[in-house]
Amino acid sequence: MTHFLRDILRQPNELQRTIDFLLGAGRPALDAATTAIRGARHAYLTGIGSSWHAALCAGTLFNLGASPVYLYDAAELLEFAEFPADAVVMVISRSGRSVEIVKLLAKARECGATVIAITNSAEGPLARGAQLPIAIPIELDHAISVNTYSTLAATAGILASSAVGTWSASLAARLSVSFRKTDAAIAGWQAQLAHTTWFAQKAVTYFLARGCSTGSCHEARLLWEEGVKSPATAMNTGSFRHGPQEMVAAGAQFGIWIDAERMRGQDLAVARDLRKLGAAVMLIGQNVPPDGGDLVFQLPSVPPGWQFLIDIIPAQLAAEKLARLSGVDSDTFRYCSFIVEDEYGLLPQENGSPNEKK
Repeated sequence: MTHFLRDILRQPNELQRTIDFLLGAGRPALDAATTAIRGARHAYLTGIGSSWHAALCAGTLFNLGASPVYLYDAAELLEFAEFPADAVVMVISRSGRSVEIVKLLAKARECGATVIAITNSAEGPLARGAQLPIAIPIELDHAISVNTYSTLAATAGILASSAVGTWSASLAARLSVSFRKTDAAIAGWQAQLAHTTWFAQKAVTYFLARGCSTGSCHEARLLWEEGVKSPATAMNTGSFRHGPQEMVAAGAQFGIWIDAERMRGQDLAVARDLRKLGAAVMLIGQNVPPDGGDLVFQLPSVPPGWQFLIDIIPAQLAAEKLARLSGVDSDTFRYCSFIVEDEYGLLPQENGSPNEKK
């Protein structure tokens, strides 16, 4: 069994631990961050890598609650934005040590902004330097971000829900039921992957989603690139219909997330037409027609807006399975370090400033 798969299998338990923490020992930090967001004129939500995808999930909950936030990738926010003094900046980072995150923390503090850290490392520079740290204590992943992605997405989502006034013990209980059902469903999803014809090595792969699943869609793209070592593309399903569909050809591979309430008929029609054009389609959602795709993952029921907490898991399992089929080591990074702590180049011997003495 790969380390990647081991990390995937323990995910429902780590999600439950996250909720338990935020209802218990982490509740004061959650409440303080909620108060800061409600009192701010400007709220930013950011991250980089998988943490940015977690931000995309939480951003939908802010928007659905009529409390919009500025969503910017941390590298862009660092170099191409300035903070007003009365801003709150929510920064998501598993380690809190990535170079862009450390520099962004300093920039926000210099501008007089309040920084809320959402991290898995209480000892990282982000948690130590933020005015309002929320550090989720979980077992870190071996390499690819799995639990560090989903638990930070859960935390950011819970913070968003708390800020807009929808977080409650009853909602937490409903999510817990979804986690237990997800844990029970994983074996069935693995059995589907053992017999599916959806996989195609070196295929053109597109991932499409809307709303709360947008983060899952982009995270799946990253899993393909980090784990399968194969290029992939992720975008909004609606945007895909405005030009990119010209790339569709026989043998193309698509993964589409279907929301439980919004745009279901429209997105199932996209899946139908893609199959007519010769593409292979994977669908992930609740109560999805079993014949709607070449590979259909049925999710257990989950509260509206929160599907992102579990709908990444089938895609993670698929990435791990395809990596093994392709003879690729998903537990090792060929070029990327576990934490990116400088901004130069891709290869270790080329890292550092061009002016640095060798």
